Amino acid sequence: MKNPNITLTPEIARALNFGTPIVALESTVITHGLPQPQNLELARDMEQQVRDNDATPATVALLDGEVRIGLSDEELVRLSESNSVLKVSHRDFATAILKKKNGGTTVAGTMFAAQLAGIKVFATGGIGGVHKESSFDISTDLRALAEIPMIVVCAGAKAILDLPATLEYLETMGVPVVGYQTDEFPAFYSRESGLNVSVRLDSPKEIADFARAHWDLGMRSAVLVTNPVPESEAISQVEMEPMILQASAEAIEQGIHGQKLTPFLLGRISELTEGKSLRTNLALLLNNARLAARIAAEMTIPIKVKAI
Repeated sequence: MKNPNITLTPEIARALNFGTPIVALESTVITHGLPQPQNLELARDMEQQVRDNDATPATVALLDGEVRIGLSDEELVRLSESNSVLKVSHRDFATAILKKKNGGTTVAGTMFAAQLAGIKVFATGGIGGVHKESSFDISTDLRALAEIPMIVVCAGAKAILDLPATLEYLETMGVPVVGYQTDEFPAFYSRESGLNVSVRLDSPKEIADFARAHWDLGMRSAVLVTNPVPESEAISQVEMEPMILQASAEAIEQGIHGQKLTPFLLGRISELTEGKSLRTNLALLLNNARLAARIAAEMTIPIKVKAI
């Protein structure tokens, strides 16, 4: 892979060359999703969870306009403390590169960059989707899932979204929604949503075999793996719904929309739950990193890539 705007760390290049498991990790959770110092602690903990499960973490971000696949600890610190940082999805890469900005990559942005390196497994918290506040406000994450062949491990879609509409969009675009050891689509903070997944699979090997079968047929979409938050950290949907509705009403009243909407809603919900939702968010992120590393071990195929 040769691209003047993309850099692999030596560790990632070695892992690709030797065909060892790699898990891509997003960076908007560091730059826009969590407050300091939890953002840096979470970034380090997610990477450690991947390593503890015998895979190499590849946190994706932009530093000084350069797309980085894999970050040093010093770079994680720099990203976590940056006050002027872009939220980078597909449309924002050229802006960040041209203006030499630091940027945190969204689900869609991380998928785009990771595929350029040949990374096939990605762990995140919750995907974006169709917003309740406006049916026209649809995350680029859904388009990326329809177009980029990658296994994406998440805890469902963010609970602030219109979950039925989000699932309908994924069905329309032919994206399989796998429930890991569950028949029900998890709702981020909650293990239950009342909505069905398209298939239940109960082991990392089954997921890897499913993805190969999907792509061997010529399908080009991602395989979305939904991994419910651990029961010990879950918040029931009944408990969460009033707080989500209140945060949504406040966003509408204040005219908050676009890329500012999700951070506002997540932050407001954390306030309303007195930090309980934040603890759940952290737990599900680590849970997803563990599962993604186990899936990556089943998916590894040697790819010859030279360090840039």
